[in-house]
Amino acid sequence: MHRRAVALAVPATAIALTVSSCGSIPEDWRTPAFLQMGEDETDERLPAVSGEIGEKPEVTFPDMEPPDEEVSGVVHEGEGEDGLVRNDDLVVANFAQYEWSAAGEGEELDPDQASYETGAPDLIRMEEMPDELASPMVNQPVGSRVVYVMPPLSEEERTQAESMGQEVPEGATVLVLDLMDRFGAGAVVPGEQTEDGGDDLPTVVQEGHSEPEIDVPETDPPEDLTVEPLIEGEGDEVEEGQQVIVQYTGVPWEPDEEGRNEVFDSTWSQGGTPFDVNIGGGAVIEGWDEGMVGEKVGSRLLMVVPPDLAYGDEDTGMGTPTGTLVFVVDILDAVENPPQPDPEDMPEQPEGMPEGMPEGEIDPEDLEGLMPEEGDPGQE
Repeated sequence: MHRRAVALAVPATAIALTVSSCGSIPEDWRTPAFLQMGEDETDERLPAVSGEIGEKPEVTFPDMEPPDEEVSGVVHEGEGEDGLVRNDDLVVANFAQYEWSAAGEGEELDPDQASYETGAPDLIRMEEMPDELASPMVNQPVGSRVVYVMPPLSEEERTQAESMGQEVPEGATVLVLDLMDRFGAGAVVPGEQTEDGGDDLPTVVQEGHSEPEIDVPETDPPEDLTVEPLIEGEGDEVEEGQQVIVQYTGVPWEPDEEGRNEVFDSTWSQGGTPFDVNIGGGAVIEGWDEGMVGEKVGSRLLMVVPPDLAYGDEDTGMGTPTGTLVFVVDILDAVENPPQPDPEDMPEQPEGMPEGMPEGEIDPEDLEGLMPEEGDPGQE
């Protein structure tokens, strides 16, 4: 799946490596925890940031040289306690980044990549963030604004960053994050389930923040994709190419030898942590791409997916389920995806890296660890 990482240059590369689901932070890039001020204090070394939360901020740089240590702080605290960010949340955040070049001087970096311009916020998995970056956000209400200042790179860090094709700012790097929304473990759509399927469709019972119970009837499944809203959402319609945030459970229509329709994949079996994926672009099975586009955010869907829109009828040996599949999906949110970079702007591949996939038949053993586990409807 594609998950956007905060688009800072190094040392924000630490964020990119951590949040993007691949790689880790090199030991020599790890830094001491950010200096944090008390709840009622703001470090005078932080730039002044003004403007409405969720809209592009105005940043004024202090009349001093950038600090030589990392500093962070909450410059605006959101209202209410119902939406406090937790250390295992999936957070939706708007961001912009700046270069603080000298006393009182600075400018925005990559303004066309800032989410205020693109309308494509970051999805930040708090569990995957380094503690020094996550801790300023934890226990802050949704609607808060957090500012980070990262000192200029050392020569060693600069060389390493440039070798990775990163554009490296000369001065300190400043990141402004607006915490727009959060989805914690066990998140479900609001509203009361008024439909439960039934008749020739599976019956769904789901109470509160719990995994749905799916009772599949002893009848032949429908031949076509069937999407039945169990809760009708009140949000915007999901559009092709968006990143959707969902809770889901999947079972096969056909029972096993013991007559059970066992769950083959579920976010609930992973602690109820929401799943995010690009929809409508082939990152998931066709049944998801076709079934979710056009449905409203806030909906709970019963989806019956025929084999030709799922994994087929034949066992591929990859651990994916066969036959008709049944899903119950809560559409928690749908956000825009960031614009894709122009290939001409991408750094050249390091010498010795393969330019493409080998031709000819691929041995399934070569794909071990790369394919989705069990019945995961997505592809990494």
